[in-house]
Amino acid sequence: MTSHIIRRQFLDFFRSKLHKIVPSAPLINKDDPTLMFTNSGMVQFKDYFLGNRIPESKRIADTQKCLRVSGKHNDLEDVGFDGTHHTMFEMLGNWSFGDYFKKEAIAWSWELLTEVYQLPKEKLYATVFGGDEKEGLAPDDEAKQIWLQFLPENHILYGAKKDNFWEMGEQGPCGPCSEIHIDLRSEADRASVPGETLVNKDHTEVIEIWNNVFMQFERRADGSLVPLPARNVDTGMGFERLCMALQNKKFTYDTDIFTPFIQLIEKESGKTYTGSYNRENKSDVAMRVAADHIRAVAFTIADGQLPSASGAGYVIRRILRRAVRYYYSFLDIKTPFLHTLVPLLASEFADVFPELKAQEAFVKKVILEEEKSFLNTLQEGLKRLDAADFSDGVVDGQSAFELYDTYGFPIDLTRLIAAEKGWSLDEPGFETALQRQKSRSRTDAEKQVGDWTVLREIPNVEFVGYDQLEVEAAKVSKYRTIRDKKGAQNQIVLTRTPFYAEGGGQVGDVGTLDFDGEQIRVTDVKKENDLIIHFVDRLPVHIDAEKVDAVVHANRRGLIENNHTATHLLQAALRKVLGTHVAQKGSLVNDEYLRFDFSHFAKLEDGQLEEIERMVNEKIRENIPLEEARNLPIDEARKEGATMLFGEKYGDKVRMITFDKNYSRELCGGCHVKATGKIGYFKILSESAVAAGVRRIEAITAARAETYINQELTELSAIRDIFKNPRNPSLNVAALQEENKRLQKEIDLLMERQAADLQAQLKTQFIDVNGIRFLSTRLPFSDAKLVKTLAYNLEKEAGDSVIVLGAVANEKPQLTIVVSERLIKDKNLNAGTMIRELAKDIKGGGGGQPFFATAGGTDVEGLDKALERAASLIHS
Repeated sequence: MTSHIIRRQFLDFFRSKLHKIVPSAPLINKDDPTLMFTNSGMVQFKDYFLGNRIPESKRIADTQKCLRVSGKHNDLEDVGFDGTHHTMFEMLGNWSFGDYFKKEAIAWSWELLTEVYQLPKEKLYATVFGGDEKEGLAPDDEAKQIWLQFLPENHILYGAKKDNFWEMGEQGPCGPCSEIHIDLRSEADRASVPGETLVNKDHTEVIEIWNNVFMQFERRADGSLVPLPARNVDTGMGFERLCMALQNKKFTYDTDIFTPFIQLIEKESGKTYTGSYNRENKSDVAMRVAADHIRAVAFTIADGQLPSASGAGYVIRRILRRAVRYYYSFLDIKTPFLHTLVPLLASEFADVFPELKAQEAFVKKVILEEEKSFLNTLQEGLKRLDAADFSDGVVDGQSAFELYDTYGFPIDLTRLIAAEKGWSLDEPGFETALQRQKSRSRTDAEKQVGDWTVLREIPNVEFVGYDQLEVEAAKVSKYRTIRDKKGAQNQIVLTRTPFYAEGGGQVGDVGTLDFDGEQIRVTDVKKENDLIIHFVDRLPVHIDAEKVDAVVHANRRGLIENNHTATHLLQAALRKVLGTHVAQKGSLVNDEYLRFDFSHFAKLEDGQLEEIERMVNEKIRENIPLEEARNLPIDEARKEGATMLFGEKYGDKVRMITFDKNYSRELCGGCHVKATGKIGYFKILSESAVAAGVRRIEAITAARAETYINQELTELSAIRDIFKNPRNPSLNVAALQEENKRLQKEIDLLMERQAADLQAQLKTQFIDVNGIRFLSTRLPFSDAKLVKTLAYNLEKEAGDSVIVLGAVANEKPQLTIVVSERLIKDKNLNAGTMIRELAKDIKGGGGGQPFFATAGGTDVEGLDKALERAASLIHS
């Protein structure tokens, strides 16, 4: 059975059991602050379990893209070394929200595995929860009795809490679970050692393939368990492991999910994949790393997260760089390679995850540019190691950690290079530095989350902010306080609210809540899954008031609406001027300006920007009325040609915003003007690159655009006055710049002559200090390039010497030191050490290499003292 058939049969089976088949949620988890990535199938349904939202169907099934590379679930460093760990994987799942429970879930699991997939019954085992006295939880005898209808008793095992009580995290939905394991050993091995003795014992051929979780409880912040509003079923079956079992393979990398990629890597690298899981076979490890990591990187980029220097983007960059350093070091591929796997990946998953196919060229370009950048960095790191002088023969732990943290060097690569040079590695020192960083990260992330105090249970928060900015007689549904390093954050959820929660690039509203005359300030509004949370400056005295009036800051909201609608008009103009490949890659809409990131591979020409700006303003002047379709079936929106955002999770019903059906039609949950004329005017401030294949436009509207234009005209008028009112002041400015360049060249030439004359004078002023030729003097010029050239020329003429030069630039003192190479070795002199000491006299700091170092300071008076004191450093 191919993986495509296996996946299709799972979905068809649960469709026959009246389950609604839904698409995978994006890998990036935008509205849940507790998770960086979607790490399990149940994440997109969390609000259904908690009772915060009513499910669209009581039975759902899907295949979900999952990523486990951060936080509690972090498999990254294991990937490639064994046959079953992955960064991105698929989780097949079926769900019941207050509908069927243990009986049906277990029976259907058995039916699918044994009748549809025809797995041998004698190879299957089930585990059930054995209870926990500390939690006051009894064994799950109910699940065991159901399993006895299908399995002999010795194939049903009680498991401890760590294996058979599933929890999403420190808080949230949880419950007992029943895992299904399969024994993939040979017939002889199964005859000699009973499979039941190997279940949950980390045996590579006796593995879990499916977990049926019976969601009954919610774990509170205080550790207590409370029953959920309804009993639910949450199942998860690892697709890669299922394929391994059905295709009679010992490892997931040997299934047809990965073999096409490994074959392509073999072809490009010229190396043969042996299928060895010996950790020392680094070429096999590298092929598995590349085949796995391309999935995580490509699909995350397609879902809207670009590699970056922080947060989720940093995690993706780390995964990408791990793949690069493995193919660079162990497949001997020295040029960008990972991006060449994208077309095959897009083709293989086009039927189930079409978002990658739709953005294939863009994703490929982003990965290519990241590879180029890191290959340069990698080579720089190797040069650092080559140039390093670990005179005691030990690579210290801090240096190894800096290579790991800054240059992405795996510790085993540093270890390998060190061994080649005859050095050892300070492993404990590296581990200490690594743990210190992890500790800092944990401290930064720590926050104390209080439990929600529930005053009223409601199925959904009613948002009315599209139509009104004030609500009378709302009530508090729940509230809590969160404490982190920033202090306390008070949060309130209302039964009804006009406040827009941050989302889709639009910032959250601000305003006030009136609790029977007590004014509470709303400072921000965010979404946690589908919960609209109001951040307030303090909790009211009478939080259980029967009448809460909620009022949004109307003027601020109006300015935000101007910028949000202008963003839609801008995107439509971009697609018309540049092409339909343009897709949104990020946005920010607040009351001051708008920022729009979009896919495009070249800098926009001035003429293109002018045309885009002209087109948007034309649509503003047309005063196009807003057409809003709420609760529109998503298939109908697709037929209407609505622009959809990659990486967004859309439900069955969507909101479609149209400003002229032939111009701008998008799916959007944000706030907009009633007609485009209200925007007044649109002005582009800048266009720039933010990442490979991604451009950014920043713009302003309305009164802010008018103010900006008036300021620019005032500035232009002042320039005209300087040049006596010419018709074209830009020509005058250009002529002035040319004149300035000419004069600067003359100055540079004069300074070079002065330096040459000074060099002739200074070479006669060297003195002898402890047998070392020494010069310390203050220069009449401060050009850094000239100072450096002069210092090197003097050292070249004088031979073994120490030269200390002082200068003043813009009323700031500067110091430069050059030390001859032989003196570094024979006399143990070091320019960097000397400069740090002398910099104290000028109240500054500096550094450099043993042969050349510079420093800057703030105290000009101390410069002469530093120059006088320099000789004493040689004495000491």
